Amino acid sequence: MADIDDQQLDNTTPEPEVIEATTINGVRRSNITEVMESNFLRYSMSVIIARALPDVRDGLKPVHRRILFSMNQNGIRSNGKTMKSARIVGDVMGKYHPHGNMAIYDAMARLAVDWSTRYLLITGQGNFGTMDGDPPAADRYTEAKLNRHAEELLADLDKETVPFRANYDGTEQEPEVLPARLPNLLLNGQTGIAVGMATSIPPHHLGEVVDAVVEMIDNPDYELSDLLKHIKGPDFPTGGIVYGGSSMQEAYASGKGSVTIRGRAVIEERNKQGAHRIVITEIPYMLNMSALVEKMAELVNDKKINGVSDIRDESSRGAVRIVVDLKKDAYPKKILNQLYKLTPLQSAFHYNMLALVDGIQPRVLGLTDILHEYLKHRQAVVRRRTEFELKKAKAREHILEGLKIALDNIDEVVRIIRASATTDEARDSLIKKFKLSEIQANSILAMPLRSLVGLERQKIEDELAQLKKLIADLEALLADEKKITQVVRKELIELKDKYNDERRSEIINQELGKFSDEELIPNEQVVVTLTTSNYIKRSPVSDYKRQGRGGKGRRGIATREEDYVDQMLFVSTHDYILFFTNRGRVFRIKAYEIPNASLNAKGVAIVNLLQLQPEETISSMFKIEAGGKPEGHLFMCTKNGVVKKTAYDKFENVRTSGLIAITLDDGDELKWIRLSSGDEEVVISTAMGQAMRFHESHVRSMGRSARGVRGMRLRKDDYVIGMDIVHEDASIFVISRNGYGKRTKISQFTPHARGGVGIRSAVVNSKTGELVAVRSLRPDANELIVISESGQTIRLGLKDIPELSRATQGVRIMRLNDGDYVASVVTVMEPQEGDIDDSDSGEANAS
Repeated sequence: MADIDDQQLDNTTPEPEVIEATTINGVRRSNITEVMESNFLRYSMSVIIARALPDVRDGLKPVHRRILFSMNQNGIRSNGKTMKSARIVGDVMGKYHPHGNMAIYDAMARLAVDWSTRYLLITGQGNFGTMDGDPPAADRYTEAKLNRHAEELLADLDKETVPFRANYDGTEQEPEVLPARLPNLLLNGQTGIAVGMATSIPPHHLGEVVDAVVEMIDNPDYELSDLLKHIKGPDFPTGGIVYGGSSMQEAYASGKGSVTIRGRAVIEERNKQGAHRIVITEIPYMLNMSALVEKMAELVNDKKINGVSDIRDESSRGAVRIVVDLKKDAYPKKILNQLYKLTPLQSAFHYNMLALVDGIQPRVLGLTDILHEYLKHRQAVVRRRTEFELKKAKAREHILEGLKIALDNIDEVVRIIRASATTDEARDSLIKKFKLSEIQANSILAMPLRSLVGLERQKIEDELAQLKKLIADLEALLADEKKITQVVRKELIELKDKYNDERRSEIINQELGKFSDEELIPNEQVVVTLTTSNYIKRSPVSDYKRQGRGGKGRRGIATREEDYVDQMLFVSTHDYILFFTNRGRVFRIKAYEIPNASLNAKGVAIVNLLQLQPEETISSMFKIEAGGKPEGHLFMCTKNGVVKKTAYDKFENVRTSGLIAITLDDGDELKWIRLSSGDEEVVISTAMGQAMRFHESHVRSMGRSARGVRGMRLRKDDYVIGMDIVHEDASIFVISRNGYGKRTKISQFTPHARGGVGIRSAVVNSKTGELVAVRSLRPDANELIVISESGQTIRLGLKDIPELSRATQGVRIMRLNDGDYVASVVTVMEPQEGDIDDSDSGEANAS
């Protein structure tokens, strides 16, 4: 407090209260309590107003405003060259901000790095620090210049748009606030600690903030909910996933609240032995990256997180990449959740939107208040700019009118000038003769001879006419507040078109752990695709065009070497999907929780969504329609022909860690699950073309952990490739590895008791290859999607597939490239109108 010089206080700092004192023998005596209170008030108001808090109008603290103003005054602009930071800092400190060079330099460096400032105000050259917390290089080594965004804050500063005041020693003038064409307080946010108060305002997306201000202008009866339709939430420069919800809405309503930020992380396969890694590519705002890595390493060393083999920081050039290698027997999803829970990889950002109103009053502001104050400021700037331009236009008009009078009476003007002995005499004579002002007379005396040329005379008359029109427009603008507001609106939209970019932070408009707001998720038909390496994605069903039989199809998914599409499921985004694993466990998630991806994208590893054990894979997917509560049983079949029936209600409450669905024998895997009423018939098909049809009443209902019973006896080297529920009016579709398939009436498959070897379902030979899939086709099924191991897909109508007897090999369903084979088939029950294109067929679809 003692080192604060009175000259360092801004003119806005309130005067301290007068302290009553008595003087005894020349010694002034005061109450120490009153002296301390007065001096502390002076100090605290100095810190609040002159140092720590931003102005709501331009979103800048005094030090930032002075840096930008000084650089602008010295011509260090975006279209020029950079200048030594030491020179910039010295000029700011010497003229405007006598608080130490390091404070100024640190503030300037913060405006020049894209992990701290969402929309850069300074373009830096050199080392301005790192996300690891390393400080900037000394100011003699770095250079800087204004960024285009800063120039928008300074625009029209020379048009008397804002008030100026004397600097700390009265030798210079500085602006009290910048014109700020951009709503900088919300765009870049601010943090600061004053005396007894602090501010914490997150950055936001430019396009969203502009749309919110436009909403305020266009809709005078706006409410906060109208603004939040545009402003989805904060947009941090470091990205991340932001969980909002009621607390975020409260923050925008009252100025205080919080959001949870998660760093973005994905789980990837590390090697062919099944080990995984966690890759972190985005971290929470203002998090020290090296501190995060140290915290993770500490937790691993203290055995609080197990299963981690290595942690590496592979970040470079501002791109975050922290790699956590996991051991082969580790649970990737579990470890990722531990990282979120135990490290700052998941942290909270607390809103405390405190700013100075009118430059002197600190107030906590809600979103509506901030935008209202900004809009009011911009209206004042446009009004003052218009007044300045009007004054300038009228001054020029006054001169041109004098020149026009002189040109209209040029002979008399020349005579008066020639007859005058001095300039003063000529000026006085012109004023007296033509009733001119002194300014007009001086302009006539300074008029060059070329103005007498006809074209020059016409230029003066044209300029005068244009000025009169401009003056009329400016006066009309000043007379109508609505027109001023429309100018603000137009300029904001121009800035959005000029500077708008992609949002960096993903907003999930629920509090963390609460995902029940399905109104935000469109209910649409999608195809969920799962590969043999358990990479999953969802794509719109319209991406799969219907084609003719025998075509090569389209490119369906970009898979890795030795990976191919294994399963497809036709669902709605609001449906539940049950995932049964090869180890007999079951998980459940909503379809919309699966990342959306284009038709040829690989998708994400399913371990990002489910807590799978090492070497555990998804063997079957099963949908439960949204809002439905299925009655009946889940009928299961394993690769070795074991079947089991369990009531569906035993799977209604599936934990995130999964449930046991069946107890398996050594070497067996759970592969197929169907929903049955308890009075259905089942058909099981094998790779060598055997099929077994039996009634499910032959299988009693069992508990979740039961083993099951034999459904079909397998011959040597044979195995089950499919199981389905059948009806009397259904047909059986089979397809072989080499793309041959057919439909066969179910009536040709005679029912038998379970446990037999079955009857022939198709002819299998070297031409056709083994069977790979079997489907029971209901009457309302009229389309199939077939996909190959390399990712080729073909969508075709069932009318294109002939009905043949059991003892035939079928016809070519899909023409495959050399080395490619059929991998999976999905039945499309209700194709959408408009997504069928019969013209795409045959050779035209070769890719």
